[in-house]
Amino acid sequence: MDLAADTMHALDALVVISGGLLGLYAGLTYLQQSLASPVLTILCHWLRWTLFACFLTLAAKVIFDSESPEWLWLATGFLLWPMLETMYTWLAIRALSHSTLPLFPSFKINREGDAWPNQSRFISLREWLREEKFQHVQSLKADLVDGQILRVSVFNDAEANIRLQVMFLPQRTGNVSLCAVFSSLTQSGTRLVTDNIYLPFGGFYPENWEVERHPWIRSTEALMCRHLKRLAGRPEHLTPFIDEPINDLNQQQKVIERTNTELGFLLPRSQHEEHGILTWEGRYRVWKEAWLLSYFGLPRRY
Repeated sequence: MDLAADTMHALDALVVISGGLLGLYAGLTYLQQSLASPVLTILCHWLRWTLFACFLTLAAKVIFDSESPEWLWLATGFLLWPMLETMYTWLAIRALSHSTLPLFPSFKINREGDAWPNQSRFISLREWLREEKFQHVQSLKADLVDGQILRVSVFNDAEANIRLQVMFLPQRTGNVSLCAVFSSLTQSGTRLVTDNIYLPFGGFYPENWEVERHPWIRSTEALMCRHLKRLAGRPEHLTPFIDEPINDLNQQQKVIERTNTELGFLLPRSQHEEHGILTWEGRYRVWKEAWLLSYFGLPRRY
């Protein structure tokens, strides 16, 4: 009787915990639809993992009347979920490799007047940029897939030593999320890049690029402070940006694509139709970074 009572108490507690976690997950998912926050995405990933273990345990005990202890089913659920998600992620990466989505899209001038979303958090950023004497240089866009458009607004600081790309990434919900990329050029030809892009890349950058990715830093101001700290630690002078952003950005895309083809991350274009865009090593690198970003917000070290 005592064992049966303890089991019922444990199940009751698990039901309550599962219900609370499910409510929290539903609330964060609803909030995520409007904020498109990478931080909320990470929390949702952990909640899904925990909920899977809880529901598996409840199903085993209530539906199948398992006599195994709850902790064993919880442990099984926690171990089983990464395997299932890995299978799903590999299928998604394979679909990406065979899709028409351009990994390094070509940009064009945005003349549609929709370069800056009319939302309070984006308007506040625009005002901050004016206060910091950043000057708008160009608005660009790139066609992705299914009518989705990547919009980029490019700014230079007063001396044109720092170039800022404000990227508005389209979401499936119809909202957009914001990522920032700060770049500077040194006299020796090194390009220093500091960004908070939260999407997995997994590939390679050219040898003269020094890239730091900080997906946890969602404040553009804090990200700029990090970039300025990097610049302060270098003795050499900076070279002002003189190229138009559209030329500079499209040239960057070509260089990165060529670099990743030469280093075995991408397959040659002649093989894309039959074998896809990514090599097997490339798919593994994307999967690894996707996992780190999804659960810890950690990118690869570039």
